[in-house]
Amino acid sequence: MMAAMRPVIIAANWKMNTTPADAGELAATIAGRIREPAVVRVICPPFVCLAAVGAALADEEIGVGAQDVHHEVAGAYTGDTSAAMLQGLASWVIIGHSERRRDHGETDERISGKLRRAVEAGLRPILCVGEVLDDREAGRAVAVVDGQLHGALAGHLPADLQAAGLVIAYEPVWAIGTGRNASGADAAAMAEAVRSSIAAIGWGAAAADVPVLYGGSVTAANIGEFLAEPSIDGALVGGASLKPDEIAGIVARAGLTANARLVETAAT
Repeated sequence: MMAAMRPVIIAANWKMNTTPADAGELAATIAGRIREPAVVRVICPPFVCLAAVGAALADEEIGVGAQDVHHEVAGAYTGDTSAAMLQGLASWVIIGHSERRRDHGETDERISGKLRRAVEAGLRPILCVGEVLDDREAGRAVAVVDGQLHGALAGHLPADLQAAGLVIAYEPVWAIGTGRNASGADAAAMAEAVRSSIAAIGWGAAAADVPVLYGGSVTAANIGEFLAEPSIDGALVGGASLKPDEIAGIVARAGLTANARLVETAAT
């Protein structure tokens, strides 16, 4: 599939910010600023804010996503959240975020289990992959991401993941909150490598259909560089997604790309 056929997605990851008392108001404010129907828009608040954000977005065409999900169906896992618990509260879920890998020691095997639970529950997964600075400088970036993809996707039927609408978010860990920036060319090259890896896992030509987002300190000022690359299909936005002006600028720029793709698709 050509880039013109893939959706443009902007997913807001609020991380451990907001409370049930203020999340709904923030979501409503942002919703009023990002009414761009050509862009798939998703807000991922903390678990405790899912209901408030869902209520605030009830009349908006904006998805609600969770920031994580447990790898088991249920059980003695104090403080964790199962996929069944998310049903009715979220329709998307972030899986394997670099901060979960770093702070909670999440392995590719565990991430694979989370992906399975998400698919079973009808949640659309955003699977995060990416390398740290040492891997980038040693020339291992593609190999690391390839290993993460194989670890997370092996054993899953491509048809199941295609039906679930799998999205990949490339997070160059070395460019998140460090002051260092990946270039559009860096992100585009990795997006192509991601699709090559997915094709090799067993997807074949269908790998070209998988949206790949960029997730490395995205702002309204730099989003254009990434969306100018045909292999990049949007962004997983962290801190900037909490600022109405910033996320509005990001979605507005994404709208230009999304509408251009619609025109290109209609012309073919």
